[in-house]
Amino acid sequence: MNIVLIGYRGTGKSVVGELLAVRLRMPCIGLDAEIVKRAGMSIPEIVEKYGWQKFRDMESEETRKLAGLDNIIIDTGGGIIERPENIEALKTNSLIFWLKASVDAIVSRIQGDTERPALTTGKTFTEEIIEVLERRIPKYKSAAQYEIDTDELTPGQVADRVIEIWKEEG
Repeated sequence: MNIVLIGYRGTGKSVVGELLAVRLRMPCIGLDAEIVKRAGMSIPEIVEKYGWQKFRDMESEETRKLAGLDNIIIDTGGGIIERPENIEALKTNSLIFWLKASVDAIVSRIQGDTERPALTTGKTFTEEIIEVLERRIPKYKSAAQYEIDTDELTPGQVADRVIEIWKEEG
């Protein structure tokens, strides 16, 4: 059984994934990192050269590969829920945890992030987050078996909750 972390960027997926890997002695695989490795270029470069559609195609392909593995932690990109087939693939052998955070928390955590291109045009950083979250929240809610609000929790506390649930389900 895999552990899958979904949520908007800045909600703690990567940090929590690494903590879980250490505590559970399971590999943590970053979906975006796998795409970058395979493409040999950064996500902004992929999007600039090939567009979002190609990036999403690569994401779906990597998702299918990882979904076929067992006893791993998958740290997904924030847009994994944009395609229902990604969630269907992941649900076959995974518990899916939605790490949630408020707009203010997200802004404070990722303001300096240059690894991701803008998801909307003509918007401020905060406006983009609000707009994208409005569209994605129902998809995260539908995809997740468990929700954890990360605003008031340390990454260690989030990892503790994930482990507690995972052990109950296992």
